[in-house]
Amino acid sequence: MLSTNQIRTKFLEYFAKNGHEIIASSPLIPHNDPTLMFANAGMNQFKNYFTGVEVPKFKRAATSQKCVRAGGKHNDLDNVGFTARHHTFFEMLGNFSFGDYFKEEAIFYAWDLLTKEFEISKEKLLVTVYHNDETAANLWKKIAGLPQEKIIRIATDDNFWSMGDVGPCGPCSEIFYDHGDKIFGGPPGSKDENGDRFTEIWNLVFMQFEKKADKTMVPLPKPCIDTGMGLERLASVLQGVHDNYEIDTFKNIIHEVKKFVA
Repeated sequence: MLSTNQIRTKFLEYFAKNGHEIIASSPLIPHNDPTLMFANAGMNQFKNYFTGVEVPKFKRAATSQKCVRAGGKHNDLDNVGFTARHHTFFEMLGNFSFGDYFKEEAIFYAWDLLTKEFEISKEKLLVTVYHNDETAANLWKKIAGLPQEKIIRIATDDNFWSMGDVGPCGPCSEIFYDHGDKIFGGPPGSKDENGDRFTEIWNLVFMQFEKKADKTMVPLPKPCIDTGMGLERLASVLQGVHDNYEIDTFKNIIHEVKKFVA
């Protein structure tokens, strides 16, 4: 069984050998973004690269970013204690392309890492795509060999990511792990989707448009990739538990806390 620390290392080593620059987590309080109180995603420190304000020194990057989601656009606070997968502080594993590779390579890397490097059963995985993203749907068939019923089309903002009211945006594709029918919940898009049976572990964002103030979208000259995978969620899968609070990291923390409250 891999520890959480080993999982993080394995993720970063995989992308390093595939030409990605390994970048350290930025501080929780962003140094270059006054619009955020806390870092809430791996892409925060690269925001200026995506918007074109700065030119990156590298075309590919990978990180394990410390994040807090306790308010604002991404707020997980209300879900803490009600699901097995939400907590306000977590690490987000991510790989990024700044005008280099796009959908095909992003999908290949994700599938290759999960099923070959981490040896997760293909039978336990399913994906979502934005409802009109035929390219992504066809790539999942080609690369992963997924049947049509395991490629779920979603027409809501759950599968269309945007940085804000204006700026870079695009469809996304989420990868889900099925913890089995002993856990309550339905697949994404169903009435029971908020249950814990099907857990989103990785989101692949295909930034290919720029949203204008008049709500029109124009293609970006250099489409980019921004992915995010919860380290703790991946650890729960690889350590054979369905509850994030049962992984080694949390168990160690809880064990130490008990010493003070016993």
